[in-house]
Amino acid sequence: MAKTGTRGRRKAPARGKSRARSGGGGLLPWAVIGIAAIGGILAHDHWKSIQPLLARQPAPATRETAEPRPVARRDVPPKQVALAAPTPTAPVTAQPLPPAAIPKPAIQPVKAVPISPGAAETGTAAFGYCGQGAHINCVGDGGIFWYKGEKIVIADMASPIVDRARCDDERRIAFAAKSRLLALLNAGPFTMNAAGKTESSGAPRVVSRDGRSFGAQLINEGLARKPGAGGAWCA
Repeated sequence: MAKTGTRGRRKAPARGKSRARSGGGGLLPWAVIGIAAIGGILAHDHWKSIQPLLARQPAPATRETAEPRPVARRDVPPKQVALAAPTPTAPVTAQPLPPAAIPKPAIQPVKAVPISPGAAETGTAAFGYCGQGAHINCVGDGGIFWYKGEKIVIADMASPIVDRARCDDERRIAFAAKSRLLALLNAGPFTMNAAGKTESSGAPRVVSRDGRSFGAQLINEGLARKPGAGGAWCA
């Protein structure tokens, strides 16, 4: 009986140990849950400071980032590296168009109208006797004078020349015709009509005023004759 009593007493501690073991195993899950809850509360309170740390973590390498990119060599001149990079193109601005050329009218040459033998020209000037200087507006003889530098020969008369007179009567008539022509030219405007082509001897003209020819007046006054008429001035 004594042996049985001792055996029963020894088994009692064993049961206490099993209960302790079962109680410790049940607290472990609650401890893990409590730690997770505390960590969640701390993460929620400090989320603003934790978020940048999470963003700094390297993203998973994709296929494009995993492939190595060509790196420009430092020993390559800057000009070659610049050529490899695309150069920006400047914007093309519209250039102003030049003004259209204005067509100019063709200039037609002006044809010179030849003066007919009967064309009239009005003249007026202060005349004098021709001397050694330039002959501009002056009287040379009874039938010759210069007008604006041009030698005019009165075509409808013939008078003696002072320098060629063969006698005193011819010289007197020649000088009188010269003085009379000077007076007629200075009396006012006169008209000259071409009577032939201009030659080295002078330009033949019929000189008149109010329809009266100077040559006809000199003939009527006995100071000139008609062209081609014979006769001598000396008696």
